Order: sequence, then structure tokens, then C-alpha cells
Amino acid sequence: MLIDRNIVRNLGLASALAFCLALLPLTASAFTYEDQRRLCMGDAFRLCSSEIPNVARITACMQRQRAHLSEGCRRVFGKPTEQSASAR
Repeated sequence: MLIDRNIVRNLGLASALAFCLALLPLTASAFTYEDQRRLCMGDAFRLCSSEIPNVARITACMQRQRAHLSEGCRRVFGKPTEQSASAR
């Protein structure tokens, strides 16, 4: 039985992305794995597809691209920490 290489490749990419989304940093336990996946999968493919399947590189890419993330995915990553006036 022959399996189309594209199907295998897409399944591998989807699995890698699912694993990556499970490792995303959370500001709280408010987001379940399914929430993360639903909110960020499209952004990961759109903005960071060249980094798949490397988990660390996808996470770093998503953080770098935070300004371009959808509103929902941006919430998964939380608000960036702001420097206090005394730290400047």
C-alpha cells in the first residue's frame, strides 16, 4: 500500500506543531492544550512554518512575531514584561 508523501509530511508537521503548542509558555493555567492549539496553529503555520518541527525555534519565532500574532494567540503568550522606571 503506497502512502502519499505529502500526507505523511503534513501529518508529521501537524504532530510537531501540536507538540510545540503544548510547550508554549503560559502566564497562567487558563489555557488548555486544545485552546493553545486552536488559537495558535494558524499563526504558527503562517509566521513560523520554516521552523517546524524544531520546538525551541518555533517558540522563539512566535515570540519574535508577537506583534503579528492573532489576538487569541497573543493572549496565550501573555503580555510582555515591561521594565519598571527604576530598572531603566
